Amino acid sequence: MTNQYVKKVLIVGGGISGLTAAIALKKAGIEAEIVEKEKEWNVYGVGIIQPPNALRALNEIGLADECIKQGTPYSGFDYYTGEGHFLYHGVSPTVEGYPGVNGISRRKLHYILLESVQKIKTKIHMGTTISTLKQVANGVSVELNSGTSQTYDLVIGADGSNSKVRELIVGSIDQQYSGQGVWRYTLSRPKDLENGIFYYGKKAKAGLVPMSDREMYLLVTTYEPGNPKLPADQLHVLLRERLAEFGGAIAEAAKQVTNANEVVYRPIFTHLIPSPWYRGNVLLVGDAAHGTAPHLGQGASIAIEDVIVLADILKHNLSISETLKAFMEKRFERCKLIVKNSDQLVEWELQTWNSEMKSDVNIGMYVKETLEKMNEPFLTELNLQ
Repeated sequence: MTNQYVKKVLIVGGGISGLTAAIALKKAGIEAEIVEKEKEWNVYGVGIIQPPNALRALNEIGLADECIKQGTPYSGFDYYTGEGHFLYHGVSPTVEGYPGVNGISRRKLHYILLESVQKIKTKIHMGTTISTLKQVANGVSVELNSGTSQTYDLVIGADGSNSKVRELIVGSIDQQYSGQGVWRYTLSRPKDLENGIFYYGKKAKAGLVPMSDREMYLLVTTYEPGNPKLPADQLHVLLRERLAEFGGAIAEAAKQVTNANEVVYRPIFTHLIPSPWYRGNVLLVGDAAHGTAPHLGQGASIAIEDVIVLADILKHNLSISETLKAFMEKRFERCKLIVKNSDQLVEWELQTWNSEMKSDVNIGMYVKETLEKMNEPFLTELNLQ
């Protein structure tokens, strides 16, 4: 069915959610254009964890199998003490047809999406972003930094945690600093590493996450009070210092951290925009609406879900106001769950490192129950009454 209300869409941001949005909209019969502020593709990050709900969402646009093919599926994570003593194997909750976890490099995921966008001939304007947005009778008048202006039926802000679209429609927001930083570093994957692993130290958590048959990445969260500005040319030294307490596989991995330019570090900030995430015909999705700590591996997953759900609702040929209202009904509480539960895991880690953790907290069960909740169907029938 052709949507009589939405025929022309502008997507701001060419990251995971923006590219996914273009593919999902095309499948729904809606043409979209993408503006991306970078002049060339520069994929930030190292690797990514894809739980079953992310794969199920990607399957809606026919890309789940390709992600598994180019990544590496496994059942879950093995957990150790900081010294390297085995604690237990955690099997990640799954649904029929999908592995508990699929690890993949962000670059590979980006190019899987980009290739699909190119096949459907979506226009991508590189080195371009929006200057102004103005609601008009027939949609949204958009002025780009190139000086051109066009009117769109719908504008999707998929431009990340520091969203320009959000600034224009909501204003500035306070992103909450978690007290932690996250470090990533690409390494060769040992042949005997069958699952992901995590070591719980006294002042940090460190893990090895497979992302192909040959590659894995080191994932470390550390206590970084005051959000210090770390010198870029010393990041490899600083990371090794933070890994000094660890034994076993993490100690071996730390020896391979030798290049500051290969260390990806960022302080962890979180935010959740109150409902609704839209003003008029302008909608925020992904990190623009909900920035989460990485502790549940769900940030990209819920960003992908956002735009898959939006495209699914658009198939019902509702008015834009009805479409966006239905979108919020489906997305807000689910995304809130991930932001809040991830914040809780950060808090418990900090309490553990400061010897303040309560003895009755079962982190493993908390994670398992949250991921089981995320495995529930996210594409459900609309209540159109």
